[in-house]
Amino acid sequence: MPEGDTIHHSASRIRPVLEGHVPDEIATPHPRFGRDRWPERLDGRVVRSVDAYGKHLFIRFEGDLVIHSHLRMTGSWRVRDSGPAPRSAWLVIRRSGQDVIQLRGPVLELMTESRTRFDQRLAALGPDILGHELDEAEFLRRLRHEDPTRGIGDALLDQRTIAGIGNLWKSEGCFLAAVDPWRPVREVSDDEALAIVRETRPRMQASATDGKQDRWRQVYNAAGRPCPRCGPPALIRARGQGDSNRPTFWCPSCQH
Repeated sequence: MPEGDTIHHSASRIRPVLEGHVPDEIATPHPRFGRDRWPERLDGRVVRSVDAYGKHLFIRFEGDLVIHSHLRMTGSWRVRDSGPAPRSAWLVIRRSGQDVIQLRGPVLELMTESRTRFDQRLAALGPDILGHELDEAEFLRRLRHEDPTRGIGDALLDQRTIAGIGNLWKSEGCFLAAVDPWRPVREVSDDEALAIVRETRPRMQASATDGKQDRWRQVYNAAGRPCPRCGPPALIRARGQGDSNRPTFWCPSCQH
């Protein structure tokens, strides 16, 4: 699943193509959008802004209309020179020889600006870990309203607690802070919880800037390899966590 840094990076690539301009063409190739008339409804409208919040991306047009996207497990954004649209394209916005393309994104909708403020999926989101300022007090407040028996790794995936962290950064953040992702929230101090997000945030910010997320991976998808901190014989382990059984990667030797 694309995480917050991937979405912020996509927004930063889309922004110079669309922001402040009227698109030359908008197409919705997927049959599910056949009756929605997006090209007609958005025709001639300037793109006011392109922004991201957590794992959500917004393309805001004048006239109170917003394209909202969440890629979930299958979607992606591309920016490339104009050409034939890929068969998996759901949205193509063309301007000045470049195409902004959304592929297979399960959540893709045209909504009003006011709805983005009151839609419960969006209004309930916690602080964006990649926001200009991270509201640490609000993050802790929301964390302490969690089920106290829930593992801290699983709690970090709850976008109502903090927006933007996914499975990769959950595992890497807990590793960087040397916190066992299976430890119940009630046994994780405020300082430890803040250490996780403070270690994670600058790395996600760097990845959001240049798109090079892989260089930060130490434990994610590294099950069975020696721990990069305490080395052999300690090996990275993996096990499904939470209701969604998402794999968690950690070192049982140095994460406590």
